[in-house]
Amino acid sequence: MSLDPRATSIRPLRRAVASLAAFNARHPWNHNEHFHGWVVRRVPHDARVVLDVGCGAGVLLGRLRARVAEVHGIDADAGMVAQARARHAADPAVTVRRLRFDDVRSPDDVRSPDDVRSPDDVRSPGGTPGPGAGSLWHRGYDAVTMVAVLHHLELDEALRHARDLLAPGGRLLVVGLARVATPRDLAVDVASALLNPLVGLVKHPRRARPEDSGPDAPDMPVRDPRHTVDEVARTARALLPGARVRRRLFFRYTLEWTAPR
Repeated sequence: MSLDPRATSIRPLRRAVASLAAFNARHPWNHNEHFHGWVVRRVPHDARVVLDVGCGAGVLLGRLRARVAEVHGIDADAGMVAQARARHAADPAVTVRRLRFDDVRSPDDVRSPDDVRSPDDVRSPGGTPGPGAGSLWHRGYDAVTMVAVLHHLELDEALRHARDLLAPGGRLLVVGLARVATPRDLAVDVASALLNPLVGLVKHPRRARPEDSGPDAPDMPVRDPRHTVDEVARTARALLPGARVRRRLFFRYTLEWTAPR
């Protein structure tokens, strides 16, 4: 749902939307990071190596690293890669590369030559060898995560590629944006728009100041979604039997699929 007051010609509605947008700007919160907890909780408990596609500034990489022995992040944007690398420069078990998703065929495609080391050198978050460290170099990823990324890619190709990257029992976890097209879509978006300022007030009670955004941080790349939730669900279920797609509040949906063992 657009909160741009120019999106409607009805004057009272324009004023209401403008007021809502102004309030949200004073009490901002990150819709993508709101779903990071869901992603981390859904990572398989025995996961060892995870790929975050479109890792951005690397916030989710840190949360994933607290759960698994090795984390890979890829992003096509050089500015985002630089931020993520700086954030995790002290952790050799976090690798960030500027790569396209379709250029990744295995974990070794993300590991740089300097990262070639004994699996015993990869440590768990507690500083001891991760569970099953000796098998870190197995065939696929134990989880592939995408947050606000899938709509930047070709839907069917990206889902197929994610499927092929997963190890047996690995899990695909997507938090996505979808095009609003049906009354149900609109109802969820209206509810999200009304609840958004309340969540913002809880998460960010102090009014935001210009300096809160940080100095010269590169903007996240933006693209409008092309597919509706129903279209994503149909494609996912055709390519990933058993995939679960759910509409969520706050302008997102989730997709979860576990590869057969």
